[in-house]
Amino acid sequence: MTSIEQTLEALGWNPHFSAQVSADEAMHCHPVRVMAVHRGKIAVSGAGSQGFLDPHISGARPGDDHPTVGDWLLVDGATQLATRVLIRMNLFKRRSPGDPRKEQMIAANVDTVFLVASCNQDFSVARLERYLVLAHEVGVHPVVVLTKADLTDTPDVYAAAARAIEPGLLVETVNGRDPTHVAGLAAWCGPGRTVAFLGSSGVGKSTLVNTLRGSDSIATQAIRANDGTGRHTTTVREMHRLAQGGWLLDLPGMRELQLAEAATGIAEIFDDFALAAQDCRFSDCSHGVEPGCAVRTAIETGALTAERFDRWRKLATEEAAAAVKPFKRRSR
Repeated sequence: MTSIEQTLEALGWNPHFSAQVSADEAMHCHPVRVMAVHRGKIAVSGAGSQGFLDPHISGARPGDDHPTVGDWLLVDGATQLATRVLIRMNLFKRRSPGDPRKEQMIAANVDTVFLVASCNQDFSVARLERYLVLAHEVGVHPVVVLTKADLTDTPDVYAAAARAIEPGLLVETVNGRDPTHVAGLAAWCGPGRTVAFLGSSGVGKSTLVNTLRGSDSIATQAIRANDGTGRHTTTVREMHRLAQGGWLLDLPGMRELQLAEAATGIAEIFDDFALAAQDCRFSDCSHGVEPGCAVRTAIETGALTAERFDRWRKLATEEAAAAVKPFKRRSR
């Protein structure tokens, strides 16, 4: 194995990507990975090289995929222009905050996603459920990371609430400023592995990244004392190298994640309701006032909770609305 191959592997290159490169492309192009997305340019790294590229793909048609952080591109050796985005292993996306009719790419080719929440009044089971739905829909292994454990006397209560969301869910409780506390997270950050951080503003994502990197180069902000929340710290989507050889994607905080195309993820996270619904008398039961509703019966007996039912119905309604809007646009 050559040093070039080792360099590409250190960036996350694997057979999924190499199988997509034809013999002709291998002669004239070289692969690079998108390390950061800025306004009007992208930062890339490849075999022994790094720099900035125009984000537009040479010869791409309107509507073609544009690069996002974590992507692999082929770059023409003569023109130094990106020729295409290699097919992704996975892609995180959401409905655009500025225009719900559009989708916004978040990150690509992720191995593990850390779902970051804090052990304070900003802790939200509903928000964690949203992140888990997204992780399941994309097919990326999730790990819940609960920060600010040093600021509460009851971190186990928060951990128990998170574990109750899904059987077998991995939950790590840490003091993000203590290297010995976060050392356990390095198990998911080995050479060539990519971990994404998802969490709302102020939960301590940037602090965690700083500690894992052994650096204070990423700006952090103190949370507001009145409600325990924070403001956005990360403004650029970028990858950060870890001493263990892996990569961290510290993404902008998303207090309200609008899901897109998440029916499978919702079904997996709320499989207890989906199973109960199979026993309803009517196949199109709305779980409202219909007779013979197994979901309502389960809620009345305490097998299921009304609060979780409301969150399930809200996410299902949101997903259904997101699925209808693109169809209407195409019809027009």
